[in-house]
Amino acid sequence: MLADAEAVEAVAREALDAAGGAVLAQMSTIGLDATERLAARAEEAGAPFVDAPVSGTRQPAEQGQLLVLASGPEEVRDRVAPVFEAVGSKTVWLGEAGAGQRLKLVLNAWLLGMTEALAEAIALAEAIDVDPRRFLETIDGAPVGAPYAQLKGPMMIDGEFPPAFPLALAAKDADLALAAAERAGLRLAALAAVRDQMRRAADAGRGEEDMAATIVASRPG
Repeated sequence: MLADAEAVEAVAREALDAAGGAVLAQMSTIGLDATERLAARAEEAGAPFVDAPVSGTRQPAEQGQLLVLASGPEEVRDRVAPVFEAVGSKTVWLGEAGAGQRLKLVLNAWLLGMTEALAEAIALAEAIDVDPRRFLETIDGAPVGAPYAQLKGPMMIDGEFPPAFPLALAAKDADLALAAAERAGLRLAALAAVRDQMRRAADAGRGEEDMAATIVASRPG
């Protein structure tokens, strides 16, 4: 479980050379192209390949409460189960290898869009003399609200971004989802705008902070 496709592929190259009868369980968000390359490399090495990215941030990871989106050969599920149970509270098996990666990209597209929408709503509230905390109170428990807003909103208002999920990695994941969309002939204009805003905030020195720091790209100065 590493930061990006480059790191995963570098480790996999070394590991597969000495894999023996081991299973390659890839648990990072690396996109479709890298997943296909790894699957092919694992097949060449004779190693069963399981694609199992996780959903969750730092605190659930530390508590072993991640959601594992697993996909791969049914005959090796029992072998990888102890690993998945150690890091996750739930494992969802989705079919052939690659299905986990595809679902993770969809989940991330939703999550990143929600994060950016929240950031811009709070920035707008601040700019037009609306108490952003009143905004959060108003949507709390309402059909238009989401528990996620109550988690990230106070961070955005206070300007403190302890890294549950670093902004630079969020921008990377947006790139991966956009690449998948391009392969499918889609134009996801909103997600592209989200990616650009997150890059601006990361370029402003916020890349290692939580992705809630995307709000700095919307604020003046």
